[in-house]
Amino acid sequence: MKLRKTPLRDTGVEITELSFGTSGLGDMPDTYGYSVNETRARETIHEILDGPANVIDSSRNYGHGRAEERIGSVIRERGGLPDGFVISTKLDRDMDTGRFDADRARKSLEESLEALSVDRVQLLHLHDPEHARDLGEITRPGGAISELFRMKEEGLAKAVGLAMGRIDIMLPVLRDWPFDALISHNRYTLLNRSADAMFDFAWKNGIAIINAAPFASGVLAKGTTESRLVTYRQASDEELEPVRAIEAVCAVHGVPLAAAALQFSMRDPRIASTLLGVTRPERVGKASRLAETPIPDAAWAALASLKYGTDDPERDRRYTPG
Repeated sequence: MKLRKTPLRDTGVEITELSFGTSGLGDMPDTYGYSVNETRARETIHEILDGPANVIDSSRNYGHGRAEERIGSVIRERGGLPDGFVISTKLDRDMDTGRFDADRARKSLEESLEALSVDRVQLLHLHDPEHARDLGEITRPGGAISELFRMKEEGLAKAVGLAMGRIDIMLPVLRDWPFDALISHNRYTLLNRSADAMFDFAWKNGIAIINAAPFASGVLAKGTTESRLVTYRQASDEELEPVRAIEAVCAVHGVPLAAAALQFSMRDPRIASTLLGVTRPERVGKASRLAETPIPDAAWAALASLKYGTDDPERDRRYTPG
């Protein structure tokens, strides 16, 4: 599969329209409801690095650092990254205290570089400021965001971004700083469009949009007969009704639910890359096949007629790093 690439401003970094996330590869049963052992994680990382996409995304806090450590182990085994491959990772708060000042941001990067077995990364995001103890530590002059841009100046990251959930906090920060990219998750799917206005702003201002979690953390990949997981929590029967409406449209038109969910994101011209979490090696190839599955215009028209949410889909989420 040949994937379109989008440049991140003038940084020299290009990202493919499909990218792969590794939160589940850090073994996060509290979030996903299942564990991923070392062997399975490493096999999946190898498959990502051998596949058509050129982005592997991680974070300092995924599985308390295990995701980055497992990626780094594979990088060492392979003798380095494939040419043109992009490591996207994130600066994170201190998970015990919530501290997220400039010193913590610098420490987070040092921990990431050591775990990943690299001396720099192609794309570095500031992550989840809404969960830090004090947003002012992050946004003030000399705070964590200033430190992020200093890291770019020092060549420790070629491009910098903002990765978080809450749109009401994210959009004002995007307006104040010249980010190269953003990651938003669960907020632009077949079920929810709360990121729509923010995506318009980013698109108009040259910020590359990486849209994560097109499967709403599970149910749009597996369907309601196999999963009730919607935005990292078990959904009620009433909350599953919009999913069942999407399933009904897909059934009428003979379209796999997962293909529709993935392509809904990939066909949006504003979105530079759709970020898909995988925890099994075979799902890397499956993602490529889903991206190429033919979907008739009539199916898209029917899907467009369905209702969707515009409020925060994670308003009731209990955040855990494991």
